[in-house]
Amino acid sequence: MGLFASCNKMPKPASETKPNIIFILADDLGYGDLGCYGQKVIKTPNLDRMAAEGIRFTHHYAGSTVSAPSRCCLMTGKHTGHARVRGNTLVPLQEGDTTIAELLLRAGYHTALIGKWGLGEPGTSGIPNRKGFEYFFGYLNQVHAHNSYPDYLWRDTSRVMLNNGVILKPASRPETEGGVASQKNDYSNALFTDEALRYIRTN
Repeated sequence: MGLFASCNKMPKPASETKPNIIFILADDLGYGDLGCYGQKVIKTPNLDRMAAEGIRFTHHYAGSTVSAPSRCCLMTGKHTGHARVRGNTLVPLQEGDTTIAELLLRAGYHTALIGKWGLGEPGTSGIPNRKGFEYFFGYLNQVHAHNSYPDYLWRDTSRVMLNNGVILKPASRPETEGGVASQKNDYSNALFTDEALRYIRTN
């Protein structure tokens, strides 16, 4: 799950005010899983209320059938056939890949990404802070995000250690694999919610 927020930097007269943008992306969530699209078994009252008060799309397509290429299409606006990321592999966005965050930043918005990125590893051109996001808090690697109680997250380009115990498979790379939580104290989604609310209130 990720939250992409853009807020106006400068107060303007009401006639010139640009809308604030809060985009919530839920990973692997089908449109039929929500009450606002007819779901009868699972209750989603908060999302249903947001749909009623915001915009609800009724005719749309995902950029791809799997997560990383779909996120790449969403962030760059490119068709899957022209997008850099074609599968769930460690392919970072490059300098020439313009994201919606870069365009919003140029238009005078503050930009933040809170949650899962998965389009650039540490030290690459694809990290959020090099792709238009002024602020980032979350997972850089999408496999690392498979553990909701990770040993660390990223704040911009710094690793933030958490109070969780993680067991990795033998010969695995800690920076690209989430492992299994052996001690659960800091729940990533709760941290993301708190961080997103803080960012929205201060911007």
